[in-house]
Amino acid sequence: MAARKQDPQERRQSIRHPISLPFEYQVVKKRSCLSQKSTKGKSRTLNISRGGLLFATREVLTKNAVLKIKIPFRNKVYTVHAKVVHCTKDSRENHYLVGVNFQDVSDAFRVRLIEQMYLIGEYWQLRKQQLGREISLPEASREWLRRYSQKFQKLYW
Repeated sequence: MAARKQDPQERRQSIRHPISLPFEYQVVKKRSCLSQKSTKGKSRTLNISRGGLLFATREVLTKNAVLKIKIPFRNKVYTVHAKVVHCTKDSRENHYLVGVNFQDVSDAFRVRLIEQMYLIGEYWQLRKQQLGREISLPEASREWLRRYSQKFQKLYW
């Protein structure tokens, strides 16, 4: 029986959450003799999973390079480290799709919390529109956690 070839678009084992979070990255360690054109850049996530994230960039990033990723959220900047798993040219666009794996569990957990805070913020804005009145962020947070936290948790673990 022939081995099934893995689709390059389906490399990750985890469920992907389509979400667009802005971030900055910097190459902090090159793992190859190939040179990087740039060591810094800005992008937005295309999706996030428990193991990593996917984003687009105009620069080629070397496989196995380690990135420091800074994700601003509200008035804080969260920093995580990730390793480039693949960098493929998007034939339809003039950019590369870069998949990275988080370096450790704490980095993955940090990004998961940022995603959850982002979703709660979106929910807060939606509830204010639905209700036609102000609702506090803590109230919206409690409501979101009561309604969605178990579903959110199952998607990751």
